Amino acid sequence: MLLDRLHAILTRYVVLPTVEAVDGVVLWIAATHAQAAWAHAPRLVIRAPEKRCGKSRLLDIVEGCSHQPLITVNASPAAVYRASGSDSPPTLLVDEADTIFTGDGANEDLRGLLNAGHQRNRPAIRWDHTARKLEQIPTFAMAALAGIGAMPDTIEDRAVVIRMRRRTGSEKVAPYRVRRDGPPLKALAADLAAWAGANLAVLEAAEPDMPLEDRAADTWEPLMAIADLAGGHWPARARRAAEVLNAERDGNTITSDRVRLLADCRTAFGKADAIPTNILLERLNRDPEAPWAESGPGGLTPIKLAALLRHYEISSTTIRFAPPIGQAKGYARCDFIDPWRRYCPAPEPSTDPEPYQPYQPYHSSSEAVRVNDVVRLKPYQDARDLTTKHTNRTDPTTPDDLTGTA
Repeated sequence: MLLDRLHAILTRYVVLPTVEAVDGVVLWIAATHAQAAWAHAPRLVIRAPEKRCGKSRLLDIVEGCSHQPLITVNASPAAVYRASGSDSPPTLLVDEADTIFTGDGANEDLRGLLNAGHQRNRPAIRWDHTARKLEQIPTFAMAALAGIGAMPDTIEDRAVVIRMRRRTGSEKVAPYRVRRDGPPLKALAADLAAWAGANLAVLEAAEPDMPLEDRAADTWEPLMAIADLAGGHWPARARRAAEVLNAERDGNTITSDRVRLLADCRTAFGKADAIPTNILLERLNRDPEAPWAESGPGGLTPIKLAALLRHYEISSTTIRFAPPIGQAKGYARCDFIDPWRRYCPAPEPSTDPEPYQPYQPYHSSSEAVRVNDVVRLKPYQDARDLTTKHTNRTDPTTPDDLTGTA
């Protein structure tokens, strides 16, 4: 069987971290020979924490077995546009990709191209000065990127991610020489192309059962179709690889600063219905494991906080707090409920009984803060126009004692 032959070649020259990683690469290579059948072109990301982890060698094998490989260590967006703009696009292979995406906003055009090329019928539009008309350039093509460290998250979100690691002394591989070992790989590539080409109609109509959802399902669907066509043990192995590699990718995804801020705000709120802006910032900047204290000379500021939360339609408002705070700018818990549920849902509570923990008093510069009967003020409305009842309490307070209604 062709997939078994490809599996044997991969494991001869490269040590991959798991059996699921081997299966994922095998299926991705085979899928490159049926690009005409796919609605989505999955990316293959080969990443390593350090050099000498085998990523370039793996890319050599991918090059030898893929459909019309076009390998480069650097590429301009214009060159990639022209390479992809054909009915039978090549398989784009980028080595040392970590040198391309360095720094915030680096090579945004190339990243946008790679993101758009994941889905069919997402052309780039350029103005042709010679013909004086708009030109639509196809971007659809399968692509593999190898480098040290993570690729941009928008690329990894569309990719089968392989996390390479350095071989131990007991892990042995055969040396790879292009002149000697390249021809057998090219012969296998030709066999894969013939097999996939003869089954393009079947692959195009395939609707495989998917263990994943949303974009992950789009990425893995071509690989599932290849596995189902191959039959035997491959359908089960493909679904196992999809679940394992997708879970590894999600577990190592870098959370965006905005989502991290949402989660940290939930911790800062405690059980309060509202919180003054200055106290929220104090608690965020005080967390030694959070990045907020390093957001600037004075840490996270009200302006930066508002800018980050604005993406979720959360904004501060004037709220009447109990003395000694009184009327002040702050945030209401009700504005966070929907974003918390959508972007950083709280973990399910454990059913195991919690071990006894002795009471630890809480000491904070803000421990005397209490909110009673929180009321939103309309623009230009004087706080004296509102009639509220405040209950005097003398018991010690903690951050979780902030109560009220927005």
